[in-house]
Amino acid sequence: MFRVFGLILLLNAWAMPVTAAALPPYTVHPGDVLQVSVWKEPDLQLELLVRPDGGFTLPLVGEVAAAGKTAEMLREEIAQRLQSFVPDAVVTVALRQLSGHKIYVLGKVNRPGEYAVNRYVDVMQALSMAGGTTTYADLNDITILRRDGDQQRAIEFKYTQVSQGKRLEQNIILQSGDVVVVP
Repeated sequence: MFRVFGLILLLNAWAMPVTAAALPPYTVHPGDVLQVSVWKEPDLQLELLVRPDGGFTLPLVGEVAAAGKTAEMLREEIAQRLQSFVPDAVVTVALRQLSGHKIYVLGKVNRPGEYAVNRYVDVMQALSMAGGTTTYADLNDITILRRDGDQQRAIEFKYTQVSQGKRLEQNIILQSGDVVVVP
């Protein structure tokens, strides 16, 4: 009995990092709120809003381009830029509020709109957040609009196939700014 329980715990502990490793690290978006603190520096304990241009300003450091970077990347950059003012600075960067990671669902869904999400969401989950599709929705002509820099592309999504367990690769993880269009 105890051996079986121990084996189950071991297998669960072994499986958890694999799931977490499969997800990409969260990157900062405009609208997110960051908590930046430098140990033993009370004037450098700040809560900062990432501006629409993706940056913020920090005393002694100046302008920091935050959009698209992880909290760890920002921590390293700030510590390096503070080096001449605060040698061996111990910097912490934490995501206080995830308001910038937004997706949009529009068309023939029960609750179209903008959704601020604080986790990774796939297409089926986004449709669920929007209250599901309406009776007259064309389930096999759903499109995800994604902007990559200056380029915009359309990604097909056939709801019927995915709901039947077929072509599951269509059920992609949505990126910030993606628009799910249900005709």
